Amino acid sequence: MAVQIIAEIGSVHDGSFGNALCLTRAAVAAGTDVVKFQTHIAAAETLRSAPSPSYFSDESRYDYFQRTSFSEPQWRRLKEECAGLGAGFMTSVFSAEAAHLMESLGVDAYKIPSGEVTNLPLLDLIASTGKPVLLSSGMSDWRELDAAVNVILARHRNLMVLQCTSAYPCPYEQVGLNVMLEMRARYGVPVGLSDHTRTNYASFAAVALGAAVIEKHFTMSRLMYGSDAKHSLEPAEFADLVAGIRATERMLATPVDKDRLDDVRQMKTTFEKSIVSRCRIPAGATITAEMLAIKKPGTGIPPARFGEVLGRRAARTIEADEVVTEPDVEWAVDRA
Repeated sequence: MAVQIIAEIGSVHDGSFGNALCLTRAAVAAGTDVVKFQTHIAAAETLRSAPSPSYFSDESRYDYFQRTSFSEPQWRRLKEECAGLGAGFMTSVFSAEAAHLMESLGVDAYKIPSGEVTNLPLLDLIASTGKPVLLSSGMSDWRELDAAVNVILARHRNLMVLQCTSAYPCPYEQVGLNVMLEMRARYGVPVGLSDHTRTNYASFAAVALGAAVIEKHFTMSRLMYGSDAKHSLEPAEFADLVAGIRATERMLATPVDKDRLDDVRQMKTTFEKSIVSRCRIPAGATITAEMLAIKKPGTGIPPARFGEVLGRRAARTIEADEVVTEPDVEWAVDRA
């Protein structure tokens, strides 16, 4: 099955429904399979007094969530836009109210953001819908992840667990591809990577290791307002991500038979070498190492058989600088 590629638009639209539509269209044009947003309902998920993360200081998170939220008709329009473009529609939900809103739209799948992994009541509510669940893991240890996975698996097994490092941007040393592999062994479900690095390299490596899904932040420009835009891919970069993943899939799906040399047979005769005569070798003469050299082309006896030729007699007179071939050597005569 093809790797699922998710363009995480999140809230980079900054509350503009027009921006959200443009971002959706640009992400699909870049090749994404799924367009993902974040569904924030400020009053349902945070106190006004809750602190903001260090990288977000221009306004309170409560005001930001409230200002950038969409109405039910707008969410429905975004879902329809994705469907019309042939892409999946997904959101991260941060409250039961957000989950109920998405369920009323008939959302196909749910994303559990890293900060909600310990919110087991929300996880149970989402799992109870029977919809596929993508579980992020950036803020949780194994004990917390085990509990979250158990809640979902108690309802159904349509679960993917994503290795995620909650650093923006994430340095290569903290990507944790080993954790992704341990998740697959530990939970027996497909795994993937929510990639917060500045490049596509970690995603390519994850796919090579068996990731079933890759999520990457998407923006029209890293100059856009908001914390996410700064570490997101622009359209051309995202298109390169898609192309690289699809190329990696082709490589993994097409095993090569190292013993099948038909495609390089002509190249072998051009680039490899043969045993050749260094001097004139009279017919009947015993062939010695001093009489031979190794040169291109590879149309005669290969150098690997050099020792087999020594001590044999020449079946004909071999002029200097000639390729030595099988008929030129008396193989049946015992060597001296």
